[in-house]
Amino acid sequence: MMAVFGKAFPKVHELFLGRIVLGTVLLTWAVLLGLDVMLALVSEVSDIGKGSYDFPKAVAYMAYTVPRRAYTLFPTAAVIGALMALGQLAATSELTALRAVGLSRRRLSLTVAGALAVLTLAMVVNGETLAPWGQRQADALKASAKSNDLIVARYSGLWAREGEVILNAVDGDERDNGDDRWLELRDVSLYEFEPDGRLKSMAVAKVAEHRPGGWLLRDVTRTTFAERSVARRQVAEERWDSELDTTALTAGMAKPRYMPSPELKDAIDYRLRNGLDAGDFQEIYWGRWFYALNALALCLAAIPFAFGSLRSGGLGKRLFIGIVFALGFWLLQTQFVRLAQVYKFDFRVAYLLPTVIMVAVSVMLFRRRSG
Repeated sequence: MMAVFGKAFPKVHELFLGRIVLGTVLLTWAVLLGLDVMLALVSEVSDIGKGSYDFPKAVAYMAYTVPRRAYTLFPTAAVIGALMALGQLAATSELTALRAVGLSRRRLSLTVAGALAVLTLAMVVNGETLAPWGQRQADALKASAKSNDLIVARYSGLWAREGEVILNAVDGDERDNGDDRWLELRDVSLYEFEPDGRLKSMAVAKVAEHRPGGWLLRDVTRTTFAERSVARRQVAEERWDSELDTTALTAGMAKPRYMPSPELKDAIDYRLRNGLDAGDFQEIYWGRWFYALNALALCLAAIPFAFGSLRSGGLGKRLFIGIVFALGFWLLQTQFVRLAQVYKFDFRVAYLLPTVIMVAVSVMLFRRRSG
């Protein structure tokens, strides 16, 4: 019984290794994140002076985007940091000492994976909660500062389809006033078609508002086309029953990678329901599902390098190999995802294949260096 618990719980030398790996990954992550934030802040200088958007607000804008940037940079930081930690331990013979006290290469790999799994889980939660919230707050701050209004996002030339109805709006604002959040479109045209393609009716509204209760059209002129006649009527207000919501409308204007998975799923369903291309949203959606798997697999696949040439290599060599390894995997997966876009095969296959290939190569290297 004690032997079973001894295998289940980490030993002192495993905790030591996990602490070294976590510390190095966090340091690497902080450096990469700091560089990314500084470069992005420099690019914000061109917008300073527009409206009330000044340097303090630019700094606040960047602060809101930090969770999203941390999420994006984590896999790269994890593989570079893990390689640097293991390479340093190998260079000082501490890795050899750890193996001498019973830490096998397989157990070492599981220890590294366990340590990084904590950060990976935190980033998965961050990617669905804090990161998209922070990006929206950043966009709202910048938009309202530049326009001096309570505007979350501004759109122009908006087109959307819901069943047999096509919507066009000259412009619109996504507004936020405390707990009240709504979408306001201006100069809206609604074209309703028969199943055979004949125009059934056309409505022109000065304003269309979408709130939790649905759509409200204001100052509406509706023209109905019968087989041999045309009828026109004007009303001050009119309800519009439609499944079209703010998420579906703004998804075409917002960047999919800044949206949480539930909104991505809604956008995908809307596009598939109306016969529209959902590829960009499916790419990001399934990328979220494979985020944790890719991050951990990338780090595990890099471990064999710590037992070979890195033992005699310095910091620069470890850093170079880590960057090349992470970049190579990213390029391979990007190519598979692009092929999925072009040839319309399942994105889950596109995300899984590079990981399988990378892990297979890593296992071969692991066995060769263990022999």
